Amino acid sequence: MATALMTGVPVRMLFLDERYRELYPERDEEARLAVASLRLAAGRRPGDRGLAELIGELSMRSPEFASLWARHPVRTCTSGVRHLRHPLVGAMSLAFEDLCVPGTAGQRLIAYIAEPGSPSEAALRLLGGGVTDVPLAHGQPGRA
Repeated sequence: MATALMTGVPVRMLFLDERYRELYPERDEEARLAVASLRLAAGRRPGDRGLAELIGELSMRSPEFASLWARHPVRTCTSGVRHLRHPLVGAMSLAFEDLCVPGTAGQRLIAYIAEPGSPSEAALRLLGGGVTDVPLAHGQPGRA
């Protein structure tokens, strides 16, 4: 279900793929949080070549990322509410908890929870059931 929910939205896509702008109604805040979390990860893993390459790529290809990165934000967001606009099921508000997995090299588990009986819960149920033929934002049928 996580794949259906997030449709593969890594930090790279948040800044480099215009299609993902539609996923987050509060996109500017998501971008600020992503950069602050990435800076925290970079501080914890200074020798991580893949992380350094990602930061370099984003700095070169996204003026927005470069501007946010230059502010030196450091922050971790371990819980809260994420507002999403999924292309298949529409708007959702999901509470989340971000948990570090002990004994791993920084692996995290992120759990999303919808309010029982809410439209967001109904949307998650649709995604979990492999919803098909739901119109996308631009009117084309989609498949989860």
